[in-house]
Amino acid sequence: MQSALRITTKVLPGNKIEIEIPEAEIGDSVDVFVILPEKVETKKRSVLNIIESSRKRHPSRTAEDIDKQLQEERSSWDS
Repeated sequence: MQSALRITTKVLPGNKIEIEIPEAEIGDSVDVFVILPEKVETKKRSVLNIIESSRKRHPSRTAEDIDKQLQEERSSWDS
């Protein structure tokens, strides 16, 4: 039966990797598979898009409402 060994390592400078295989002997042939982690692509948004999105979620909040909420929160710290 063919054996397999899973090793996790870090990419070294020069985009190189180094692995040690204790079960192998000098001169043995081995197959190496490299599985790269999936990278989540972040969607870049402008500040204006973020503000517009926030306003859509809370359309009735005015600057006065927010100031009042902040003042109530600050007042609660004193009690």
